[in-house]
Amino acid sequence: MSTFTEITFTSNDGLRLYARDYAAHSGVAKCPVICIHGLTRNSSDFEEVAPWIASLGRRVIAVDVRGRGYSAYDTDGSHYQPAVYAADIVKLSTDLGIARAVFIGTSMGGIITMTLALRHLDLVAGAILNDVGPVLSQPGLDRIGGYAGKGQTLASWADATDYIKSINQLAFPDNSREEWGKWARRAFAENAQGKLALRYDPNIALALQNGKLKASSAVAKFAFRRLAKKRPTLLIRGALSDLITIEQSDYMRAVAPAMLYAEVPGVGHAPMLTETVAMTAIRNFLAQVD
Repeated sequence: MSTFTEITFTSNDGLRLYARDYAAHSGVAKCPVICIHGLTRNSSDFEEVAPWIASLGRRVIAVDVRGRGYSAYDTDGSHYQPAVYAADIVKLSTDLGIARAVFIGTSMGGIITMTLALRHLDLVAGAILNDVGPVLSQPGLDRIGGYAGKGQTLASWADATDYIKSINQLAFPDNSREEWGKWARRAFAENAQGKLALRYDPNIALALQNGKLKASSAVAKFAFRRLAKKRPTLLIRGALSDLITIEQSDYMRAVAPAMLYAEVPGVGHAPMLTETVAMTAIRNFLAQVD
């Protein structure tokens, strides 16, 4: 696994935020890639796919969205919403001198990407939406809302592994115990009391719990159409996904016929992007974006 450089930067409202910077392998400079994780996740979700993309000759930045991982928690829970997250990405890009990037957005990361297309289209060279779109399945949202922000501290890595398996096994029925353990190491960290705590602020789930994050909206549909019309776009969907069902993906493909599409068999929400189908789709997509 290739190494990365740790980046810290300051948001417009003064939070200290974090990202991983994977240097491109030698070759002609290409448009960099910015990876944005899902609601309760962090930059380590990309620790396998990011080095692979870097090997294709692209610099890769994987962010910890505010309130997750090594990024600071926000004392104002109302700031945990896409417009603020998008502003943080713009600040990071400006600080790094990145004028254009390909965005890979998993779940919430895809919503942030669509928000960027609405507000800062010039920054978006292309977009890979990982199991997310402008119309989401309510049962999928309800499932995520059932655990997001509600995790408690645990006593052992075995307990953490069991917890991660319990909330994800439906989407990844073939995962091994070893794989669940790897996910637990990404999701938990030891706190000052020697217990294992989830690596996110529970308040990140407020928008979901209070109903402000809805399955669809006119703004989300407009943002998606703008993105898919103006920029190369790829939807990667888990075949077992309960968040982007066949109905939702059919809607996206109907309103954006130029959008590329790949379906990853045997997994649900959301593919890790290390699956063969996903990697092939990403490689082919990146080959089309300078």
